Amino acid sequence: MNPSSSRLHLHNTLTRRLEPFAPLDAACPTMYVCGPTVYNYVHIGNARGPVVFGVLAALLRRRFGGLRYARNITDVDDKINAAARDLGVPIATITDQYAAAYRDDMAALGVSGEFAPDIEPAATAHMPQMIAMIERLIADGHAYAAEGHVLFAVSSFDGYGKLSRRDTEEMLAGARVEVAPYKRDAGDFVLWKPSGDDLPGWDSPWGRGRPGWHIECSAMAEAHLGETIDIHAGGVDLQFPHHENEVAQSECAHGGAPFARFWLHNGMLNFGGAKMAKSVGNIQRVHDLVRQHPPEALRYALLSAHYRQPLEWSDGLIEQSVRTLDRLYGTLRDLAEVEADVAIPGSIEAALDDDLNTPQALAEIARIAGEARRADSAAEKARLKTELLGAGRVLGLLQQAPADWFARGAGNDDDARIQGLIDERIEAKKSRDFARADAIRQQLADEGILLEDTPQGVRWKRA
Repeated sequence: MNPSSSRLHLHNTLTRRLEPFAPLDAACPTMYVCGPTVYNYVHIGNARGPVVFGVLAALLRRRFGGLRYARNITDVDDKINAAARDLGVPIATITDQYAAAYRDDMAALGVSGEFAPDIEPAATAHMPQMIAMIERLIADGHAYAAEGHVLFAVSSFDGYGKLSRRDTEEMLAGARVEVAPYKRDAGDFVLWKPSGDDLPGWDSPWGRGRPGWHIECSAMAEAHLGETIDIHAGGVDLQFPHHENEVAQSECAHGGAPFARFWLHNGMLNFGGAKMAKSVGNIQRVHDLVRQHPPEALRYALLSAHYRQPLEWSDGLIEQSVRTLDRLYGTLRDLAEVEADVAIPGSIEAALDDDLNTPQALAEIARIAGEARRADSAAEKARLKTELLGAGRVLGLLQQAPADWFARGAGNDDDARIQGLIDERIEAKKSRDFARADAIRQQLADEGILLEDTPQGVRWKRA
C-alpha cells in the first residue's frame, strides 16, 4: 500500500465517524455504487452520486494503482414493467433505450475514463446468482417461501437497523411495507415474487417470478467484488430500506462476514424548495440540461457543495458556474504561450483526502488561477499553469482548449461569421469609423457574444 493512502479519510455512515481508509487489498480497492432504474431519463439529482463518487474512483486509482468499481443497472422493476405495458413492447426495448441515454448523459457530465466504473452489471444478467443467494438464505433459516414469494426474515438478523439506526416502528413506517397474510412479520421484505403471464419472469425453485429490488444489488456486488467490499455508496435516500436490506441479506448469506466496510451517502438536490424527485414533479432531466447549458458547468455545480450536504439547484447556480469557468478558462487562455506540464497540487489532494471536500478543492483552483493572473515571471506562470491544469484534472474540469470552451455550442460557420464581424470592427476602428465599430459590438452583444479588447487582440465568448 502506498504510505500516503492513509491520509484519505471518509465519513462512514455505518459508524457515523470520519475514518482513515485503507482497502482490504492494498493494490485494488473495491467500490459499488447504486445505479439507475432505467425506465426514463434520469434527473440531475441522480447524477450527483456518479459525478462525486467518480472523483473518488479517480482518487483511489491514483492512490492505490488499481480499483474494481461497479455501478449497476436495474433493468427489471415494476416501473419498467408499467412503461413497457403502456407501449406494448418488451421491457428490453425500454431498458436498452434509457440505459444508453444514461451512459450518454453521464459521459456528457465527464463521468468517463478514470471517473467511470469498470463494471456495469445489469440485474437481468444475474438471475442465477440471485436465485443461488436466496437458496442459501432459506437453507440457513434467514428466508422462507410463502405463496410463490420468498421473504427475508428480519427477526433472524440481530444487526437489522445498524446502518440507518432506526427503531422497528420507524423502519416499518419508512419502508412503507406491504401488508400481506403470507408474511411472518410485517417488516419481512421480498426477495422473490411471482410473475403472471403479463409480466416478465424467470424460472426458479419457487415458480416463475422476478427478484425483489434489494437482492439484485447484493447478488451483483458479490458476483463482481466478493463477499466483503471496501466501499458501498449511493444517495442518502437509499440508506433505508434499500441499503439496510442489502446489509441484512448479504451478511446472512455470507455467514456473518461484513458486507461493506465503508458506507458513503450523498445528499439530495433541492429544487424549488423541495427535494428533486419524479414523484414531486420538480425534476430537471440531465438529457435536457446538457443541451441547454455547458455540461462542464453542470459538473462544476454538482461539485460546488460537499457531497454529504444538500445542494440547492437553480438556474442561478448554473449561471454562476458558467461565469466561474469563464474566468478559469480565461486565465488559461492568457497563459496560452506558456509551456506547462500537468501536476496535482498537494493542496488539492489534501482537500480530497478530507472526505472528498470538493468545495475546498474548487477554492484552491480559484486561488491558483488568481496567483497565475498576477504572476510576472515566465517560470512562475509555468508553475501555476501546471498546477491549475493538474487541479482541474482530478475534478474533471478545465480539460478543454480555452477556445473550445468560449466557442461552446456554435458551429464552425457561425464562428467564422462572428470572426468576420470582429475583423470588420477592427478595420472600422482603424479607419476611425467608431459608429460602425460600436454598432458591430452591439450587434454581437444582442446575439449573446461578448467582446474583450486585450493587448493580445480581440477575444470573444458567448454570454
